[in-house]
Amino acid sequence: MAYVVTENCIKCKYTDCVDVCPVDCFHEGPNFLVIDPEECIDCTLCVAECPASAIFAEDDVPDSMISFIELNAELSKTWPVITERKEPLDDADAWNGVADKADKLER
Repeated sequence: MAYVVTENCIKCKYTDCVDVCPVDCFHEGPNFLVIDPEECIDCTLCVAECPASAIFAEDDVPDSMISFIELNAELSKTWPVITERKEPLDDADAWNGVADKADKLER
């Protein structure tokens, strides 16, 4: 069972999770991070580090965000791996907790 980055990461892109990942399974897009389900070892370290509470175990992804399971798998195939923490997006704090922002995802 892999972990999944969900909607609240969109337009925030905090990267605290990247710093603790022992297998470098995070991939970076313009305004969102994803986890490669084939690389994730289910260590759970990233969950507590996410300031946006956007990371869930695959079995615990809220019903309204099930599509993010496939989205993580898809985008992790084309987006580059990120291995070091970066500053979040400039307006990340303003977007943290905003609902229904899936349409703001930049590919």
